[in-house]
Amino acid sequence: MNSTATPHIGRKISRIRELRGMKQETLALELGVSQQTVSHLEQSETLEEDKLNQVAKVLGVTKEAIENFSEEAVFNIISNTFKDSSSNNNNYLCNINSFEKIIDLYERLLEAEKAKITYLEKLLDRK
Repeated sequence: MNSTATPHIGRKISRIRELRGMKQETLALELGVSQQTVSHLEQSETLEEDKLNQVAKVLGVTKEAIENFSEEAVFNIISNTFKDSSSNNNNYLCNINSFEKIIDLYERLLEAEKAKITYLEKLLDRK
């Protein structure tokens, strides 16, 4: 990839969202916008700073992390996280503590459910 190319912030947001396992609908719900708005946002080459800060907060990253996001860096991290213990490159041993990851995932899912409940309560209050 050409390092002098203009960074496409929408594409970076899309990839980070996908890597986080988040759907456009979820991001839209958290931002208080429609899924179509998120789709348009992810097609945008640039984004206003306050909107970028909002997106970063929902994605659980910093604004700078979005601006400096590089898929090459992600692949480097992944390739350095796994150790190959076989001669044919088919048997990978993970260096990640899976128990901590399960707890982290559970806590993130719990927070997402709490956010959904809060959103639904707000909708009920409007009626």
